Amino acid sequence: MKLSPMKPSHLLGDWTDRMARELARRNSRRSFLARLGGVLAGGVMAQVLLPVSRVYGQSQELSLKETGDARSCDYWRYCAQGGPLCSCCGGSYNQCPPGTEMSKASWIGTCLNPADNKHYLISYNDCCGKSVCLHCTCYRFEGAKPVYIPGKANDVHWCQFNDSASVACTVAIVMGVAD
Repeated sequence: MKLSPMKPSHLLGDWTDRMARELARRNSRRSFLARLGGVLAGGVMAQVLLPVSRVYGQSQELSLKETGDARSCDYWRYCAQGGPLCSCCGGSYNQCPPGTEMSKASWIGTCLNPADNKHYLISYNDCCGKSVCLHCTCYRFEGAKPVYIPGKANDVHWCQFNDSASVACTVAIVMGVAD
């Protein structure tokens, strides 16, 4: 009788079968479902609690009528601002100064534009890579509620996700009309 060599597909099937049987011997269905539920719940909670990445939407800022001085804390975009304004530090209200990069995560606020009397969703991104700019530091918390999820507060160190963790200033980017 001649023995034929085993095909690779048989080897993979046999190995998978052995591993599945070994796993079934060591774990009950109930413990498997409990672990699966924990992983799914953890994934949902991580999605809710982790900072929101705004990198994708940054290049798509709306063009709007702008009124007011972008170097003033009273400027309409800064209703949830927390820190120095990039417009006073070599950048603008929506662009980081040269030598810095925009944070990969941000906090958001909803501000009223007096030019059209509409509320807009604003993404506040820190500009990272240089030491803090000490010009035009603003802290406005219009409509702020008590912090119940610290990771969603505007006083979190948002440059922690970038290569350089030093914060220079903050920009305010319009993401869209708030509905």
